[in-house]
Amino acid sequence: RDLICIQSMDGMLMVFEQESYAFGRFLPGSLLPGPLAYSSRTDSFITVSSCRQVESYKYQVLAFATDADKRQETEQQKLGSGKRLVVDWTLNIGEQALDICIVSFNQSASSVFVLGERNFFCLKDNGQIRFMKKLDCSPSCFLPYCSVSEGTINTLIGNHNHMLHIYQDVTLKWATQLPHIPVSVRVGCLHDLKGVIVTLSDDGHLQCSYLGTDPSFFQAPKVESRELHYEELDIELKELQKIIKDVNKSQGIWPMTEREDDLKVSAMVSPKFDSVSQAADVEVGTDLVPSVTVKVTLQNRLALQKAKLSVYVQPPLVLTCDQFTFEFMDINPDGIPRVIQCKFRLPLKLICLPGQPSKTASHKLTIDTNKSPVSLLSLFPGFANQSEDDQVNVMGFRFLGGSRVTLLASKTSQRYRIQSEQFEDLWLITNELIIRLQEYFEKQGIKDFACSFSGSMPLQEYFELIDHHFELRINGEKLEELLSERAVQFRAIQRRLLTRFKDKTPAPLQHLDTLLDGTYKQVIALADAVEENQDSLFQSFTRLKSATHLVILLIGLWQKLSTDQIAILEAAFLPLQQDTQELGWEETVDAAISHLLKTCLSKSSKEQALNLSSQLNIPKDTSRLKKHITLLCDRLAKGGRLCLSTDAAAPQTMVMPGGCTTIPESDLEERSIEQDSTELFTNHKHLIVETPLPEVSPLQGVSE
Repeated sequence: RDLICIQSMDGMLMVFEQESYAFGRFLPGSLLPGPLAYSSRTDSFITVSSCRQVESYKYQVLAFATDADKRQETEQQKLGSGKRLVVDWTLNIGEQALDICIVSFNQSASSVFVLGERNFFCLKDNGQIRFMKKLDCSPSCFLPYCSVSEGTINTLIGNHNHMLHIYQDVTLKWATQLPHIPVSVRVGCLHDLKGVIVTLSDDGHLQCSYLGTDPSFFQAPKVESRELHYEELDIELKELQKIIKDVNKSQGIWPMTEREDDLKVSAMVSPKFDSVSQAADVEVGTDLVPSVTVKVTLQNRLALQKAKLSVYVQPPLVLTCDQFTFEFMDINPDGIPRVIQCKFRLPLKLICLPGQPSKTASHKLTIDTNKSPVSLLSLFPGFANQSEDDQVNVMGFRFLGGSRVTLLASKTSQRYRIQSEQFEDLWLITNELIIRLQEYFEKQGIKDFACSFSGSMPLQEYFELIDHHFELRINGEKLEELLSERAVQFRAIQRRLLTRFKDKTPAPLQHLDTLLDGTYKQVIALADAVEENQDSLFQSFTRLKSATHLVILLIGLWQKLSTDQIAILEAAFLPLQQDTQELGWEETVDAAISHLLKTCLSKSSKEQALNLSSQLNIPKDTSRLKKHITLLCDRLAKGGRLCLSTDAAAPQTMVMPGGCTTIPESDLEERSIEQDSTELFTNHKHLIVETPLPEVSPLQGVSE
């Protein structure tokens, strides 16, 4: 017959014989249930109580003890009945146990194995310790199994470091890495394969592993030695090289003929925000941070071995999850990794809210168009109240961080003005305005719409952001050097103190403890300063990237650059997604712009002969970088064009627009970098200084 014992959360043991309830017993002093095992050899239950000790209860004692329903009897009745629940034996192990296992193999006596939080115990039937082993890592599961050596037992122990250790008694025999933390482990025989290790993770991942390899009885036959004919080998080698060369010419190294429809990636942004925001920081100031759901669809025609989806957004936008991995059973026959990209736009209201327009602002930009002005209400629905005449020519935007941007449309001319207190805040609204204007006229069937920028290039404001970012980088290096020095000093004082404490003849500390405490406070203060500087550097780099996008956009509108030329500018000015101390934005951009000035924007063969440094190091200051950015704008103003072809290295003659005065190269390079960069373009007649629009109230709009 089958007997079943069930342990409840309050420490009660319920015993069932077949389907009938036999009895129930409360274990004394039980607060939380521990692991429970039954020993058939001694007919007893073994558990670990809340007192951190191993306890053994005979089944016969449990059966004849006072029933659980009569637990409320008085102490005198219990003493008189003679049915008290008495423990058979106890062993204090001083820690909680994760699991108990009772094994008895032919070659060894019966043993009780207890897996603690820090130690591993092997006990005899009477509770005496046979051996114990202190574990280096926190264990998660274990399994004793028979050993090939007589009198020993092997044990598998998994830990939270993704490791599986194999012990023979207390000796570590093998260690292997697992892809997950095992919560249970077993050894089985699958398809006549003995010794398969089956592990289960906490998220339900089941893995069958095989430890070691079977010996291979195959022996390679001896190769008959033959004479080498070098002339024949040379002929064969040339034929093979010709075949490889022909294949590379016709197909290329990567098979690009494909199969563009093998894998498709598409993204769809939800038209509505999430009802419950998924943002980690629920509020920024007084504004609630909204969130929107993006549905990414992957369609594949062929079976793939492994697909990995990475999603990236620019700061300050964040994602709830940016990495997805899809496992497939079928194997890609080619085995060549391929990359598919899909870009999508997020709604403007995700980081921007309607705000009050402002009359004055420190930074202003004017965008010219070749079409009649469009009502801002049709361009930005939801950001302004609909007026009677449907002609809204002024609109305010407020970012979640608190910055404000004002957009004004002229009623009589074809101009739009964007103004804000922060230079970098102009980019997003300017970019959105141009994109929405293009989409608006495309829907109208107008294909010759164009935007232009005729104002002076705002390089001075851009250079201020570069200087601030560079200053934070230098400050971060100094703080890290100080932190390293204080850490060395802290360890030196620790060694001195340890030497004093180990000395058999005590010596005075000579204020070493006071010095240690002071150094510790300095280390903590410097660590906080480094962390604060890193946060400031991250915010500064985000503002710098926004300003860089704006400068690239204005250069493209100013010189009417093509899409390919703008892509070259973006690759030169935005090479890094993250700014680190080892590789920073300044030296990377300086190297890229120097390369452009040396190749496609060069004016003489002398410039092409300049050797660029192959090693990128943090510069002493930003003067060289600002000089190269100014020179880049000047070369573009003189008719230079960006390209990546090999023919671009040839010296080119700059085609000057009509009426433009050539700026001598020597004069430009000798000018002080502190000079306002906008003065470099005052001699160019095609750069007309914009006529300032008069300051009017938002209700009156913009007039010439």
